[in-house]
Amino acid sequence: MKNPLTAAVLSFLVPGVGQWYNGKFLRGLFWLVVTPGLWLGTGGTLGWICHIVSAVTAYSYANRLYVR
Repeated sequence: MKNPLTAAVLSFLVPGVGQWYNGKFLRGLFWLVVTPGLWLGTGGTLGWICHIVSAVTAYSYANRLYVR
């Protein structure tokens, strides 16, 4: 069973790692590539938003796995 809090913290520290923890490797790769691109491309504004969305999606997916 995957712990939702662990997934969220991992993905907040490094976007995509929480998705890898959940077993979603392509999603993790997506977040790992897109988030730094948005950090650099927008001067950090969209990078923060993407960073938080990555953590929330990792949490919600792990929560669905954890409940079942």
